[in-house]
Amino acid sequence: MAKLSIEERIAQLEARKRALKARLTKHDRAKDTRRKVLLGALVLQQLEANRDAEFRQRLASWLKGELPGFLTRDEDRKLFPEFIEQASAPTPSDPATSLASDEAGREGNEGNGGDHGSHAN
Repeated sequence: MAKLSIEERIAQLEARKRALKARLTKHDRAKDTRRKVLLGALVLQQLEANRDAEFRQRLASWLKGELPGFLTRDEDRKLFPEFIEQASAPTPSDPATSLASDEAGREGNEGNGGDHGSHAN
């Protein structure tokens, strides 16, 4: 076998280092995922089986306050309907909705060349 040059040996060691770092990162991600699953299982178990009704209520209330801001994807939000009110289509009879649409319409038509209110303030 031919002897490797120092540069080739360094390149091999660097490749091995990258491979080991990738394995470590994968292992760390797996541990993190496992921790999240176990913690979620504990929370769900407490919501379902804890005999302390006051604690269950406080936990559910906390989740209702925290989850809507934490979950950003619609698919994720649909997994927790008991903690997140699903947005429904606005009804024309809702005065707040009507007022908001009127204001948005006015902003979009005030000399901005048909921008339709999509600009940021």
